[in-house]
Amino acid sequence: MALTTTTHSDPPLNDDSLCSLPQQNQEDCSSSSLQETPFSMGSPGKYLSGVSRVEMAWAHWTKLGRPKFIVAPMVDNSELPFRMLCRKYGAEAAYTPMLHSRIFSENPKYRSEEFTTCNEDRPLFVQFCANDPDTLLEAARRVESYCDYVDINLGCPQRIARRGYYGAFLMDNLPLVKSLVEKLASNLNVPVSCKIRVFPKLEDTLKYAKMLEDAGCSLLAVHGRTRDEKDGKKFRADWNAIKAVKNELRIPVLANGNVRHMDDVQNCLEETGADGVLSAETLLENPALFAGFRTADWVSDNENGYVDGKLDQADLVVEYLKLCEKYPVPWRMIRSHVHKLLGDWFRLQPQVREDLNAQSRLTFEFLYGLVDRLRELGVRVPLHQKDTSAARDSAEVSRIEL
Repeated sequence: MALTTTTHSDPPLNDDSLCSLPQQNQEDCSSSSLQETPFSMGSPGKYLSGVSRVEMAWAHWTKLGRPKFIVAPMVDNSELPFRMLCRKYGAEAAYTPMLHSRIFSENPKYRSEEFTTCNEDRPLFVQFCANDPDTLLEAARRVESYCDYVDINLGCPQRIARRGYYGAFLMDNLPLVKSLVEKLASNLNVPVSCKIRVFPKLEDTLKYAKMLEDAGCSLLAVHGRTRDEKDGKKFRADWNAIKAVKNELRIPVLANGNVRHMDDVQNCLEETGADGVLSAETLLENPALFAGFRTADWVSDNENGYVDGKLDQADLVVEYLKLCEKYPVPWRMIRSHVHKLLGDWFRLQPQVREDLNAQSRLTFEFLYGLVDRLRELGVRVPLHQKDTSAARDSAEVSRIEL
């Protein structure tokens, strides 16, 4: 499969095309790794025994370094430049945005614009939504040489997923879900992963997770909210449910939900026993999350030991734009990231946001100028980091007193 260069001019396919039921040269950073033979889960078309599949699942996860800090799949927002920015700041693995399997199979333009990668973009999960096993397999075969997992989206709770009959709305049709996993597991040379939401009843969630493992899923990411709990600020993710899934399964399990900063990451790993943590919304505002930076929202007035980290979101916007120049993506993605990263800044200078919104066609020159303008207006909202020097001094004083 040749990866072609992404263009900036064309609008995305509309919701109707994304919801249709099946009728059923990105320039390489280094072309060598794109031609590597993918990790084999056994001869396609043959099921390994349950024990062998579990052993292979862990062998693959170990080969990848058992990454713990992972960029979650986000529609239009976990594209290559953003993944690379997050990787620079501590992310150890990443998912692509959700790709529509039928359109990916049928439309070369969609493939070239929506899926791009490079040598350094590993480990990588390529995520598809689907409701037809054959169509899903056709799409998956096009990317298996360029990724470490082909992931099935079983967790999207949005209206578009209901209309298109995919994501979390397949929870009502478990035989279909099982057939999707089995189809990939028995025909691909890379492992299959799945990302799910929990059922209201824990026993249903555990049965669901076990069914996926038995069908050939090699890694399961669990978002600890139900399909109806769409608002992450209103509903807390259920880490106890994730812990129960981890205890039930033999394959690696990832946790998703309630991650605002690295203390949350560590607490989630400890409380759930999960093998890694995914972050989505928080990374959009703070791609340096996994490097220990946090926004002012998550530094309380009485919390000592946090200082200006000498990094702010405008710095990250500039880094992101430079990556977009290197790895072109559609402008709609760039516009979205600029809004997310500079949201706090725009609240201080709403006229700058209005000028951005008024631009029907963006350019890099305009966006770099927008950042310069905010800085000239004296706007700065720093990211914070733990003051490690103060912690060392405190530890040294304690040692001397002892």
